[in-house]
Amino acid sequence: MRFRLTEDQRALQSATRGLLDRVCPPKALRAMADGAGPPRLDRVVWAALAEAGVFALRLPEDAGGVGLGAPEAVLVFEELGRALVPGPLAATHLAAGRVAGAATGETVVTRADGGLVAWLAEAGVVEGYGTGGGAGPSGVGPPGAESPGAGAFGAVPPVALPPGPGLPGAVPLRSVDPLTPLHRVPPPADPGPWDLSAALLTAAEQLGTAGRVTELAVRYAREREQFGRPVGSFQAVKHLCADMLVRTELARAAVYAAAVSGDPAETAGAKLLADDAAVANARDCVQIHGGMGFTWEADIHLHLKRAWLRARTRPLAAEAEEAAARALAASAGAPAPRPSL
Repeated sequence: MRFRLTEDQRALQSATRGLLDRVCPPKALRAMADGAGPPRLDRVVWAALAEAGVFALRLPEDAGGVGLGAPEAVLVFEELGRALVPGPLAATHLAAGRVAGAATGETVVTRADGGLVAWLAEAGVVEGYGTGGGAGPSGVGPPGAESPGAGAFGAVPPVALPPGPGLPGAVPLRSVDPLTPLHRVPPPADPGPWDLSAALLTAAEQLGTAGRVTELAVRYAREREQFGRPVGSFQAVKHLCADMLVRTELARAAVYAAAVSGDPAETAGAKLLADDAAVANARDCVQIHGGMGFTWEADIHLHLKRAWLRARTRPLAAEAEEAAARALAASAGAPAPRPSL
C-alpha cells in the first residue's frame, strides 16, 4: 500500500507553516524564553490558531468545525511541533465539541498527565485530574471514531478552574522547558490506560521537532567552515546528519500510518519512534553546532527541552514498548509478555 499526501493535504501543511512563520517566529519564542517569570500564553497567537481552525479541525462542519480527520490533524500538529508553538494544543484540540469555547480558542483546556499539568495558570478547564485518566475498559476511542474527543476521557466531567492555578494541591515546578510552565498535582491512584488521540498528536509534534532540528543541522553543516572546508564534508558529521534523517523518516512513516489506521499498538510504536527521533536528533543537532550549540543563545536547546518534556507524556517508553510487544505476540499467536516491574 502506498501512502501519499493529497494535494489538499499538502496545501493544508503549507498554509499551516506559513501561518506559524508569521504569528510565532523564532524571535517571539526567544523573547518568551528570555522573559522574567513563568511564560504567559500569547492570546493573539492562540486566537490566530483558532481562527485557522486548528482546534476545530476534526469537528463536523455542521457543528462549526472543518470536518477533517486524524491524518490532517497529524499534519497540522507536525507543523506546530516544528515551530515549537507553546500551549496546551493537543488538550484544547481534543476538547473541541465537548468543552464550550475550546473550538474557538476562547477556553484554554489543559490536562493532567500523571502528576503533571502544563499551563495550569492559563487554563479555564483541566481534564483527567484524579479520574484515572481513562474511559471504559480500553481508554481509547472506538476504531474509526472521528470525534476528536472520543475516548479521550469518556464521561468524566472536566474540572472548571478559577483564574490561576486552582487545582487543590497544585505546586509550581521549575520546568526543563522554559516555554512550558508546569505544576505538580497529586497523581491518581490508578493512572488508567493512556489516551490514543493525545499520544498520536504528541507523536506528530515530536516528528515536527525531529524534522526541524535535522534541517538546522544540515544547514549549519553546509555553512560552517573548518580548515577551509564546510564541516558537512567531514565523514563524522555526514553520518550524524544521515542518522538524523533516517530517524525522522522512520518516525514519519509510523506516525502517518497510525493516523490512518487508528490502531493503539501502531500509535504506541509511533510515539516511541517519534520520541526517540526528536530527542536523539536534537542532541545530535547540538553536537553538530559544536560549542555554539551548548549556549543559551542557540535556539537548539529549546527544541531539545521540549522533546524531553513531550517524551515524559503517556505512553512513556516502557508503556509503548509493552503495547507493541503485546500486539506482536498476539499477531504471532504467542502468549503476551508479562508486564515488567
